[in-house]
Amino acid sequence: MPEKKITIGLVEDRELVRTGVRSLINEWPEFEFIFESNQAFSAIKELRKQNRPSPDVLLSDLYFPNNGEQAYQGFELCLDLEKELPDIKVLIFSVDDSPAVQHKAIEMGARGFLPKSCSPAELRNALIQISEVGAYVNEDSLKAIQKRLRSSATKKGKPQKGTELSNREVEVLQLICQQLSAEEIGAKLFISAKTVNGHRNNLLQKTGARNITGLVMYAVHHGYVESLKYNPNFHS
Repeated sequence: MPEKKITIGLVEDRELVRTGVRSLINEWPEFEFIFESNQAFSAIKELRKQNRPSPDVLLSDLYFPNNGEQAYQGFELCLDLEKELPDIKVLIFSVDDSPAVQHKAIEMGARGFLPKSCSPAELRNALIQISEVGAYVNEDSLKAIQKRLRSSATKKGKPQKGTELSNREVEVLQLICQQLSAEEIGAKLFISAKTVNGHRNNLLQKTGARNITGLVMYAVHHGYVESLKYNPNFHS
């Protein structure tokens, strides 16, 4: 039986960009392109339809023209999908890659952030990692998160430790920050992937993080890791 392909959707208002991204994804054998929309506002309506399969990963622009009814951007799309279709993982794809924007997108529920200047290889890598691990944080995003949190800590004073975590949960959290899969974490800690997923779910509940990327932010903010390591060889 052939391995199940990762299904991909795209929300982008520029036709040229949609055509280029669609062509790239269709060339990669591990993916199946199943959805596209030119507006975030209409995308959420289409994705709600019962007869439409939901993509595993939704690649979305951040800013869209006003549709005449209300402002609805990639931030709102992340929030609504998290509430209504939480199995869809959003990867934001934008020309605006400032630290504040990257930080906000991840806070709103995006599983990762890529600038539109990224290479095709990084796009492919990000889509695979989000599908398999649940998050993609590249070197620039790590720096953006750290810079934003450092700035916040300077204004508010040194952040205090958050919810009390067990020693095992701290170990799992630190390995999550190294962008390791549940299987890889399990191998390092001599526990099963199922047990790792249980610890991960407990961490999400205890910290209030929305997803794996949120856990990374939490770990940095509360001092569980001093620095984050980018893994450029993941699925390269």
